[in-house]
Amino acid sequence: MTLRACGLILFRRLNAGLVSKPQEIEFLLLQTSYGQHHWTPPKGHVDPGEDDLQTALRETEEEAGLKSKDFNLLDGYKKEMIYKVNNKPKTVIYWLAEVKDHNAEIKLSDEHQTFCWLNVDEACKIAKYQEMQEALREAHQFISNK
Repeated sequence: MTLRACGLILFRRLNAGLVSKPQEIEFLLLQTSYGQHHWTPPKGHVDPGEDDLQTALRETEEEAGLKSKDFNLLDGYKKEMIYKVNNKPKTVIYWLAEVKDHNAEIKLSDEHQTFCWLNVDEACKIAKYQEMQEALREAHQFISNK
């Protein structure tokens, strides 16, 4: 049986609206408090009766303390990744969302020990898995083209 998880790649814009400075985009990554302490956007397993997007929204609230009123989903971006975990196939689906207030408080669950906001290059350095790095770069390109 394929494991299925869903989440949001969250970003914020710094210097938005300032003509004198280039706009900076930062991604939110959470560091797990278990296993190899890898870094990932908020995500989690689909519960019975949930659709994928409901899961992504619930997991974002549970893991980062951000409710749907705190961000805007970007139309047109949906990333599906398939890889193996303990020799079992896993599908992870991410949507892209912009946090409305770049100073929004992040409230971690006990599944994570810390978080950080990073530009795409820094985020890719700490995101261990190539699939995650590709998703972050694709998301950054999508944002830049909007």
